[in-house]
Amino acid sequence: MKIIALSDCHYKFHCASNADKESADKLISFLKSIPGKYDLMVLSGDIFDFWLEGKFTVVKQYFPVLCALSAIKESGTRIVYISGNHDFWFGNFLSDYIGCEIHPDGFTLNTDGKKIRFEHGDTRTFNDLRYQLYRKVIRWKAVHKIASFLHPDLALTIGSRFSRTSRQRKDNQELVDKKSKGLKNYAKWLIEHKKADIVVLGHSHQPVWETMGNGSYLNCGDWITYYSYVEIDAGKPALKEYNIKNEQI
Repeated sequence: MKIIALSDCHYKFHCASNADKESADKLISFLKSIPGKYDLMVLSGDIFDFWLEGKFTVVKQYFPVLCALSAIKESGTRIVYISGNHDFWFGNFLSDYIGCEIHPDGFTLNTDGKKIRFEHGDTRTFNDLRYQLYRKVIRWKAVHKIASFLHPDLALTIGSRFSRTSRQRKDNQELVDKKSKGLKNYAKWLIEHKKADIVVLGHSHQPVWETMGNGSYLNCGDWITYYSYVEIDAGKPALKEYNIKNEQI
């Protein structure tokens, strides 16, 4: 089986800068190149910077990504979508109209003699208290219910203010290290306890490919700085970046 996994694209409904536009264009170009190449695509969270849908509405600015995902699905690729910390208020649009399988907390696959665990990773970091509080509040059903009564334009404006992915706002190095260490320790625990042979996470925005005993830990990185993704072919993992030559990193 040939698998691709990517996360932390943070595709915005409004590109506020040339850098945002560049990231968006690269993602669309990459997604358009995928149909027919993979058996499984795992979207490991934060594909969109803020996901919002109503009973009869979705964000029209997301159409290029949604159209590309639909083409991938129609080519015969199974698509699994894992909730991140920016895209979790899912209704039935992605499942009913695109054909994605929605997994809120993670996804485990046994194939080619390997047990592979995919998660976003936002609950596996160290001491990110601000985010843990945000996660509890924003996933509260009452908050979702209130948001559903708002006009979509207003709801999107409010949602964008919660986003922490602006290029002008960077986590300090200490927090980045804590995130990465928590994810690495979690992957190590899964492998040591034979819960997985390959662990694929996201959230940290730091691409990683590390051998741990008889297993491997990979982090998808992001599509803001690195344009990286994970590929697993016949049980063999690799970390790659999207460029003209599509070279492995």
